[in-house]
Amino acid sequence: MLHFDEIAIGLKFQSSSRTILDADIVNFAGLSGDFNRLHVDDVFAATTPFKRRIAHGMLVASIVTGLKSKMDDMAVLAFLETSRKSRKPVFPGDTVTANFEVTEMEPSKSQHGTGVIVFSVRVVNQRGETVQEGQDIIMFERKAP
Repeated sequence: MLHFDEIAIGLKFQSSSRTILDADIVNFAGLSGDFNRLHVDDVFAATTPFKRRIAHGMLVASIVTGLKSKMDDMAVLAFLETSRKSRKPVFPGDTVTANFEVTEMEPSKSQHGTGVIVFSVRVVNQRGETVQEGQDIIMFERKAP
């Protein structure tokens, strides 16, 4: 298990990949209550610039948090913040992969024995196109002295 003190700025890693299924979109709409026609109405979506339904941006961001990666071997304590910019649509059938890079680190001043790490996050589809980018801020356990 990697602790805060064993991680360095500049560390890069990639997640596993996952295909976004139509069932994911339907289930996310039901779970979140976001039934925007762009996500659930084929006829309406055909009239948009996307020409077909797209996945919710927050669905993609949520799936990324669960993808297997080097972070599974880190002493994560809490997910503090996330931000994402959607760059391209994600369609049912697209496969997404996340690329992470540690960009900032700071020992916590208020939570003894912890540190906060900022990761830049870039999510790509199966064609290597960036579909989302942003950052995640996560609290980690520090290694005991």
